[in-house]
Amino acid sequence: MARHSGERWVQLAERIANAYGLVLVLVLATYVLQSLIPYKGWSAVLTTLCSSAAAVVAFASSRVRPAAFRFALLLGAAAVVLAIISAIADARHVLAASAFVQLLLLLVAVGAILRTVLAETEVGFRTILGAVSVYAILGLLFTYLYAALDRLQDGAFFGQGTNVNGGDILFFSFTTLTTTGYGDLVPAGQPGRMFAGLEMLIGQVFLVTLVAGLVSLWRPGTWARRQEPSD
Repeated sequence: MARHSGERWVQLAERIANAYGLVLVLVLATYVLQSLIPYKGWSAVLTTLCSSAAAVVAFASSRVRPAAFRFALLLGAAAVVLAIISAIADARHVLAASAFVQLLLLLVAVGAILRTVLAETEVGFRTILGAVSVYAILGLLFTYLYAALDRLQDGAFFGQGTNVNGGDILFFSFTTLTTTGYGDLVPAGQPGRMFAGLEMLIGQVFLVTLVAGLVSLWRPGTWARRQEPSD
């Protein structure tokens, strides 16, 4: 998405946001943060803030009703506040609550993007970015689910003998979503295995039905050609 001749940088930024480009950037930033820093203490506050921003921008880019946008802001603020309380009090269960709230926020953000993408009359750059953003958000969504389960259940989320480091749950989520399945990280029991199976199913169905279909219908440059003045 290049800058047009005479276009202001503010207009370019708005165009990128409307095309879900900013959403994807924030999702990737969250991915990097969760890969490099542990999900605990003030590090968890930072990752929660970044993923909440991605969800809120997704709502804004989807042009939802003001009430729905305020609901997203409320959920994002609640997730961040709970993460801050957990960092101050060192409370695992409070961080689990923050993860569940973040999960809900990302889930409704996915719904908002999908609603917009499926309502498009033509497949364009915005549509493709929206579908890719949804796929990446799904990986983050299940990451928060597994992180919450890890802090709520009595035993460890992964099997015995597994030394879990920062970013391992995120890595497990995305390898599960893509059905790569290296086998180095395996849920110790239920409900982790059930949700992992669900993530595999969603990842495959999403790629086969939506993303592949949209890419096959996308005709790059169609919109630009229509904007050219006719002779």
